[in-house]
Amino acid sequence: MPFKIGDLHDAYLQYRKFVSLNHNPYHERYIFPFFAGSYFAYRMVDVARVISIAKSISRTPTYIDIGCGYGDFLEKIRGYLPDAVGIEKEGNIFYAFGKTKPSYIYSTAVEWLDNQFYDLAFIGWMEPEVDFRKNVAKIANCIITTFDEGGQCGINGSCEYEEHGFRRVAWWRTPSWIDVNTELMNRYYTQSSVLSEKNKHDLAQMRAAHNFWYVYARPSIENEVAANLKFYVAKESKMASNRQFDFESVLDTCGFHYMEELPTIPNMRLWEIKFD
Repeated sequence: MPFKIGDLHDAYLQYRKFVSLNHNPYHERYIFPFFAGSYFAYRMVDVARVISIAKSISRTPTYIDIGCGYGDFLEKIRGYLPDAVGIEKEGNIFYAFGKTKPSYIYSTAVEWLDNQFYDLAFIGWMEPEVDFRKNVAKIANCIITTFDEGGQCGINGSCEYEEHGFRRVAWWRTPSWIDVNTELMNRYYTQSSVLSEKNKHDLAQMRAAHNFWYVYARPSIENEVAANLKFYVAKESKMASNRQFDFESVLDTCGFHYMEELPTIPNMRLWEIKFD
């Protein structure tokens, strides 16, 4: 994403100050996602779904995270697919803050990968007014993309891949990091003299949870991808209650539970998969 290094340095100082003074674990993931998390909220079930999809394509699937940033989500994927790689065009984000760039993250752009091919490409972020879908479609059998309704998705808000020869297999809804950030700020960091407890409660009922995960596959594999994902989802609820990342506690505290139905979105639960 485009940025000025000077602005990032100022933000990084605020991030370090926040970490040193704050005693609420994992809040920094959603308040400073660039440095400590990702621009989409996820649970272990999201990782497991992605892995299930990848392994429905191949026993040893190849995987690439496009625009992976510091590799927060990619690191979780590599716990299951150790050969998974990522690309981050703005490689200087590592050097600007003295971070070691992992060997599996490459400083390149998707436009330069014409000679590569992957079973699954994951896109957690596409800069507004940037559209590299055609390039991604050339190098992958299956594409999983996340986006929010705020326009964070290519030119004219386009995230779909049907026009590039893919078919949507399934989708699900999660809270965006903005939803979680807003709830955290209202709940923990806004004085009661500014926002009463009733105001906080009323605002919490208005949360939209507007991040979407779309799964696209080439027509030749769409049925197999859908069948394997349905098989996984049938046994997912037991895993979701027993296996979680520690930072998922923040999502629960903020009212974004697994399979929770929000007042603003009737008949559609968070993390509920819909098949096309």
